[in-house]
Amino acid sequence: MIRNSEILIRNSEILFVYEARNCNPNGDPDNENKPRMDWGSRKNLVSDVRLKRYIRDYLNYVKGKDIFVRKENDQHVDATERANSLAKKLEKSVDDLNRSDFLSNWIDVRLFGATIPIKGQDGKGSKGIPITGPVQFTWGYSFNKVEILDSSSITSVLSGAKEGGGTIGKDWRVKYSLIGFYGRINRHFAKISNLSEEDIKLLDEAIWKSILIFAHSHTKIGQEPKVYIRVEYKDDTDFVIGDLRKYFKIGKDDYVEDFKGANPDIGGILEVLSRYKDKIHKVYYRFSEDAKELFGELKIEGVEVEELKDS
Repeated sequence: MIRNSEILIRNSEILFVYEARNCNPNGDPDNENKPRMDWGSRKNLVSDVRLKRYIRDYLNYVKGKDIFVRKENDQHVDATERANSLAKKLEKSVDDLNRSDFLSNWIDVRLFGATIPIKGQDGKGSKGIPITGPVQFTWGYSFNKVEILDSSSITSVLSGAKEGGGTIGKDWRVKYSLIGFYGRINRHFAKISNLSEEDIKLLDEAIWKSILIFAHSHTKIGQEPKVYIRVEYKDDTDFVIGDLRKYFKIGKDDYVEDFKGANPDIGGILEVLSRYKDKIHKVYYRFSEDAKELFGELKIEGVEVEELKDS
């Protein structure tokens, strides 16, 4: 199966930094939905699943791309139901679906992979088709120590409930968290999943914009992207620098209240990219307005750099 877009042939590494202010960036359902935390270091944690959910929602609702892992009426759609829907669209039986069908139709599978279980005639799982995604992220963590705001009880009143009806819960939030994610794009798995340059351009766009658009519930609003850097390596190398968060520094590893107050520094990023410039094909980046005020334009001598902007 070959699609029209050029198949991706280069490895990339990603640094994505965003802030969460007076909100809950990733609640832990096993702990009263409190923000996920490493309590030893007082660092805020965010799962890769949460980030991928934002990206999927953007690709689906904004860009009109069909996705495998999706929700309807705030409920996850069963994998078999998704397979049945695809079979109907392609005018095939479910048993005739193959990897090519999934990769051609579901951009999130091309990006992140999936194990797609398909139930047989008896309703039991007859086969599972594993696809390893070329795009993978670590869990995110905050660069600063994070203060959890005192919880207040909240009452949710259900439509149609009797007077006084509803549920009582806790509203946990972080005061300020500057969160960093590290990701990789693997060229070998990209060839297997037929990931294209067009797909990666959509990923660049979705990571940045999805936080702004889909972090919109009353517990999620207050999140904004600050720094996005994707380092694309040359065609013939499998070299990687490693977790780029090691080179992004803040001035104070303590409680801070805003981005500038954290005194972020990308000097280490510039140094390490310059050191390995012979391995790099191109660097793509995007800064928020306040990040631009601090860092200016991203420039690395001997390396082609492109600032990503709204089209």
